[in-house]
This record gives sequence, structure tokens and C-alpha cells, in this order.
Amino acid sequence: MFASKDGATRDQRTEPAPEGRGEGGEERAALARLLAPRSVAVIGAGRDPRGAGHRVLRNLIDGGFAGPVYPVNPNADQVAGLTCHPSVTAVPGPVDLAVIAVPARYVLDVVRECADAGVAGLVVLTAGFAETGQGSAQRDLLKICRASGMRLVGPNCLGVINTAARLNATFLQGDPTPGRVAVMSQSGAVGAALLQRLPVSSFVSVGNKADVSGNDLLEYWADDDGTDVIALYLESFGNPRKFTRIARRITATKPILMVKSGRSGSGDRAVRSHTAAAATPDVAVDAMVAACGVIRLDSVQELQDAAKLLSTQPLPGGRRVAIVGNSGGPEAMAADACERRGLVVPELPRDLLEGRVSSSAALANPVDLTADADADEIRLAVETVAAADEVDAVLVVYTPPFGSGLERTRQAIAAAARTTGKTVLACVAGHDGLIDGRVPAYAYPEQAIAALARAAEYAEWRARPAELPEPVPGVDAEAARRVVRAELAVRSAGGWLSPEATADLLRCYGLNLVPSVAVGSADEAARAAALVGLPVVLKVTGPVHKSDVGGVRLGLASEDEVRLAYDDMEETIGEEMTGAVVQPMLPGGVEIIVGGLNYPAFGPLVMAGMGGVMADLLADRAFRVPPVSRAAASEMIASLRCAPLLHGYRGAAPAAVDDLLDQIVRVGRLLEDLPEVAELDLNPVIVTPDAATVVDFRVRVAPVDQPPA
Repeated sequence: MFASKDGATRDQRTEPAPEGRGEGGEERAALARLLAPRSVAVIGAGRDPRGAGHRVLRNLIDGGFAGPVYPVNPNADQVAGLTCHPSVTAVPGPVDLAVIAVPARYVLDVVRECADAGVAGLVVLTAGFAETGQGSAQRDLLKICRASGMRLVGPNCLGVINTAARLNATFLQGDPTPGRVAVMSQSGAVGAALLQRLPVSSFVSVGNKADVSGNDLLEYWADDDGTDVIALYLESFGNPRKFTRIARRITATKPILMVKSGRSGSGDRAVRSHTAAAATPDVAVDAMVAACGVIRLDSVQELQDAAKLLSTQPLPGGRRVAIVGNSGGPEAMAADACERRGLVVPELPRDLLEGRVSSSAALANPVDLTADADADEIRLAVETVAAADEVDAVLVVYTPPFGSGLERTRQAIAAAARTTGKTVLACVAGHDGLIDGRVPAYAYPEQAIAALARAAEYAEWRARPAELPEPVPGVDAEAARRVVRAELAVRSAGGWLSPEATADLLRCYGLNLVPSVAVGSADEAARAAALVGLPVVLKVTGPVHKSDVGGVRLGLASEDEVRLAYDDMEETIGEEMTGAVVQPMLPGGVEIIVGGLNYPAFGPLVMAGMGGVMADLLADRAFRVPPVSRAAASEMIASLRCAPLLHGYRGAAPAAVDDLLDQIVRVGRLLEDLPEVAELDLNPVIVTPDAATVVDFRVRVAPVDQPPA
């Protein structure tokens, strides 16, 4: 259970941005006094059993909290059989944790009294702060806490639980079930639902998250021997970069499960680059959590299912699943779900079970023992297949009441699971929960397989060797910074670089660009065409999406064609056209987009996908947080639906994929070095058998207030 005396971190800043706190042991100890306190005061504990303060007090008493509990209420002598005190300053002993359940108008005065009394930590249940537009009151609350060194959970929250310390400082009904999952929820309703369904080591409802944040709690739970799995429900990130650093360290030993609401994007993207339109904040979250091994789930149900498995069973050693049960239909559904989720259902040797179970059983995998199979036969089959070298995990599918009945079969499954070090889980039709406290059971086979697939993916991520930084030759970062500084000196708000400046910047990172000549008239375009060699391509400058406005003319074979094309574009596009570029016409190849984006909060993101005019239509793309190694770049390309086109599809010559990977790695390095690069589009990069050449490129720069944390 959760009995650690190490907690999260803080510093003595007096302004918000609560996620950006220090990472020292002293701060962990400060948070430990809040989450594993020696004494608790409940301020606002009234006589009405329906009141939040009374319910917190009753939960502390009924839960068996071992330390002193002090009800504070100036209008009562006793509450729940305990002596009341008129204020926290009148309490006869030191107070580690004060739970505040008074009306919002009194909260600041109560908090000042807590500071005077030397209280270590606060849980403010009261609503009526930033969530209702009262941001100034919440800032004042935080300033008092920071000045006095108190840690704050809330306001507008349900409270905190630590089952090892027998601490239930919430106003929820029911007793929490002790377990090995630590839960943080930004939503009270979601948190309450998870508490009803998961055995927990600890639970924190952060509410408005004014001080104690998800990052603080990750630090605290990282070193807690009673916590094996961390489950987060988030509505926002305060400091995503710090989250990434902390989570990457924790997931090496403990899984972190996360549901983040707000997947849908909105806003006007009409004038944004292809990369910016594709890389929504939610895409950035996906890339960020993938980089640090966090398991992101789409629903609270999926989080619950995965937590149940990861907190009770060893990680699977691979993706090979044996399915054993008494009902062919659900077993077939489980096998189908395995295929959809990337798990393997290997054919088992017939002699593995032949002669040991009923002759009517199907033995190949799924192993269908038929509805007549009793508990002993199911136990034998599970133990046998679990011992097979061909198997990494066993799913037991049982439909009651057949065979020996529900209870005896559950006992048999638990007994079989105790004989193996492999992953064992069950689908017991219509029943969710834990068997014998250690075998997760799911009502439907798809639930079980989804949880198992997540566990297998996490196990593979954990087994991967750490990616070490790779040298990128031919980079002149200082010259690139000069290009950026020169642009921002002229336009302090930033903007799209000129074609010439963009080319200069990209060449600083060794990107292979097609020769381009900027022109400002039809005659200049004709002369440039003669210079670069006919046939040529003429491309407008100015509009973000050139093809949409007729701003790309291909295969112009004479100077006269170039003049006519320029004049036609100028007449059609009008004032939005600021000029054009002339490029030699390259041989055909696979068109790929390589892009980049720098979110002020999340940091840089690299994109690769199907390019050209199909980039937005097909939405075939992959994202990574830099640095991007060649191995990671290769994974990005391999994940694309268009990847076969690069490897000799239908008799075509294989493309220069190694050159493409080099371009992706270099873009990642550029984005790391230059946070001022807000958007970058290389679209398309034409990949032929000989080279990967960037034929169209755009870069937007923007000022950066401070270096990324």
C-alpha cells in the first residue's frame, strides 16, 4: 500500500505555473506530510451528516486513521463524538493536513489561520474559485500557501486517500479497496467512478490544480513501493515538457496510464501549413506520451481494464496468446480481437493436451474444452498451455453456469495462475473484477484482449534499448541562428521566411534542396528557366497552399511558356502573389511530406507522411518528438500506409529511403536547436531511386519568450 514518506516537489515562487517545481527530496517530504499525514484537522466539520466536512470526518474515523483527528467548528462543542475546536490555531497538537470545507468567502481567512498554525498541507474541497471565474481569489489562495510553505490540493476537489495510512480524507460514500494503483483525477466524477472499480494505493482529486499537480504526484508515486501502476485522468497539462522528463524515468519501471480529454481540435486552419493543420494539440499529446512510454487510452473503461491487468499480473513476454475455455463463440471472438490488436494466436501442438482432456475438445488454439468441461479440466488445460514455449499469455474464457459452476471455476483459474510466471487473465461472461485478488476478469473478450494488447505494447517499449543521441554531420547551427535573428530583427512578431532565407536556413542543416531561383516578373522567370535548364517548374510565392490557387505549373518546356505561365498566375492570383520561384523539373518519384512544429507548451514535433496535394486528403502521417534517431525515422516511415511505394511497389525500383531518413533526422535536429522555428513544411520531398530531394519548402519563425524548460 501507499506508505511512502517521499513526495513531490515545489519551490518558493509566488506566481502560478504550479507544474514547474523543483525535484528535490525536501519537497517530496513536504508533500508526504499531506498524503501520509500524522494528524488531520477537518475545518468546517458540522453536525449535519450530509455536509462535506462531516462526511470527511466520518470517513477518517470509520476508516481507522491512526493519528489524531481534529474537527474545527466555532459553533459546535462536539462532532461525531470528537471535541471541536474553534479554530485551527486552537488545536492542541501539530497538524500535518487540514481539510477545508467552509464556504468560499471564508476560505482565505481559514488558510491564513492554517499558515499561522504551521499546517503542512491543505485539501480545499470548497468550490467557487477559478472554475467559476474567481481567478483572483485562487491566486490569493496560492500566494498564502507559497509564502508559508504549505502544499495545496484543490480547490474544488473531492479530497485524498491513502489506503496504507488508512486515510480517507474525501466526502465520498463507501470504503476504498486497498490495491496497488495510484489514481489522480482532474474530474471529480471520473475519480469517484474509478474509486468504485479499482483497488487503489492512493487517490488524489486535484480539482482546479492550483498547486499540487500531476507532475508532483508522479514524482511522489515514482518511489512508492506500494504503487505498481499510476493512472491519470487529465483535462489539461500545466508543464508538458516536465511531464515528459518525469514520465520517461518512471515508465522504465512502472506503467503510467492516461486518459486525456479534449481529443477534438478546433480553430481556423485555412492559412496554416500542412504540418500545423495536421499536428493538433492532441496529436502533440499522442507523440509526447509515446516518446516517454505512457499508455494513452480513449476511455475510463479502458483505463480501468488496463490498470486491473498491469497491477496484478506480470508483463507478457511477447504477443503469443493461448485461448482456453468452455465456449467456442466467445473464444472465436477473442481470437478475432487478438488479430485486430496485433496479438498472435499460435497453433499449439496437438499432443500438448491430447489424451489429457475430453476427446471432443478442439486443441489447436483456441482450445475449446466444450461446455461439459469441469473446473479440474480447465485448470489442467490452463496450466499445460501456460507451460508451453509457444505461449506468452493465457486468456481463460468461461461462460457460467456450465461445467462446475462459477465459483469452483474461478477457484480453478486462480489455482492455475499461481503455477506460472506468465500473464493469465480471464473472460468470465457477464462478470468484471478480480479472481482471488490477482487474476483480472472481464465481462467481454474484447475488453480482455484490449488490456492484454496494451500490456504487450508497454512490455515491448520497456524492453527497447534507450536511444542514444546520434551525431548529425554537416550542421551549422550558429549560421542558422543568424538567419533567424536577422528575420526577427526586421519583423519582431516573426512570419514566413522568404524563399531565399528559407533555403539558407535549411542548407545550414544539410537538407538536400532542389536548385531554386526567386523571380519577380515574367522576364526574370524566363531568364531563370534558361539558367536552371528546361523543362522547369514555376511556383508562386505568397499563398500557403499553392496548388489550391493554381500556383504551380509543371513541365514548362520553353521560355515563352514560362512567361505566359507567370503572367497567367499573376492575373489569376492577384495581390496575394509576391513573386515566384523557378526550379528544374525533376523525374517522378514518391512524394513525401516532412514537417515540423514548435508548440510553446509541448515543444517541437516532427511529422512525416504522404506528401504532395494528397497530404491533407489521405492524412497518412506519423509524428515524433525530437531528437529523432534513424531508427525512429525508420519506424515513422514504416508506419505509413504509403510505405510500400518506397520499397519497389509493383515492380517499381526501390526509392532512396536512407536519404529520406536522413532528411527526417536533420529536421528533428533543426527543431531542437531553433525553438523560434514555429512551422516547417518540406512538401513534397520527392524520393527517387537516387535521392530524396526537397522541392518545396516553407518556414515560419516566431519569437520565443524564454528557452524551453
